[in-house]
Amino acid sequence: MANIDTPSLILLLFAALGLISSNSTVTIAMVVLLLLRVTNLHQTFPWIEKYGLTLGIIILTIGVMAPIASGKINMDTMLHSFLNWKSLLAIAIGILVSYLGGRGVVLMGNQPTLVAGLLIGTVIGVAIFGGVPVGPLIAAGILSMLIGKM
Repeated sequence: MANIDTPSLILLLFAALGLISSNSTVTIAMVVLLLLRVTNLHQTFPWIEKYGLTLGIIILTIGVMAPIASGKINMDTMLHSFLNWKSLLAIAIGILVSYLGGRGVVLMGNQPTLVAGLLIGTVIGVAIFGGVPVGPLIAAGILSMLIGKM
């Protein structure tokens, strides 16, 4: 029992949860981390821990802004966002979610022990409630507001 690689076992467990919940994002992430671990490339983990979240947010932002870059959303469409109450509500919610995500990044950085709980909750939300795995940062932001930490 002493030869069991606990981090690899945990990664396999999360990968299995990702498969069970049809959460390809979690599954792929766990498999990549597991491959880095078993191919002895785990020296990359400090870099991933330091810059991975920032890199992920950059890629997410590129994906969100692509319709503007491609011309699918033009200036006229953006200006009309300020004329419709639903669009104004969308702007307000976007501000709130961005704020919560910012708090979540800080909380996850300051209290990494909470990350496992947030990930488990996200996987359960996807598996049982048909959710989408985009919530750990927002969940961490809400958690930071509930526990008063940042």
